[in-house]
Amino acid sequence: MLSIFLQAAPGGGSSSMMLIMMGVMFVGFYFLMIRPQQKKAKQEKNFQEALKVGTRVVLTSGLHGRIAQVQDDGFVIETLSGKLKFEKAAVSREFTEARFGDKAKAADKTTEKKEIETEKK
Repeated sequence: MLSIFLQAAPGGGSSSMMLIMMGVMFVGFYFLMIRPQQKKAKQEKNFQEALKVGTRVVLTSGLHGRIAQVQDDGFVIETLSGKLKFEKAAVSREFTEARFGDKAKAADKTTEKKEIETEKK
């Protein structure tokens, strides 16, 4: 009985089945890994292109600031310590009231107070 199971299967059917399985695996990888990654990259690029002067942003390093200038290759971010230039890819998210609610309001108030204090000096 064991010898029946150990015999090789007929050659014609297994190669076509193998091709079908490889195709199914490729399609699965595409929809589970490649496509979502491309979609996320496209959303991030559109977000970075839509940023305008005056928008409060948070950079990937955790730095908070306001966009002072938009240039071809990056942004000039205005912080409390001065103006710094960053690549567009360094902007991780927008820090607005619509997205962060009360946190953004509190941050705007403290920023305005500090700006007023620096102007007085």
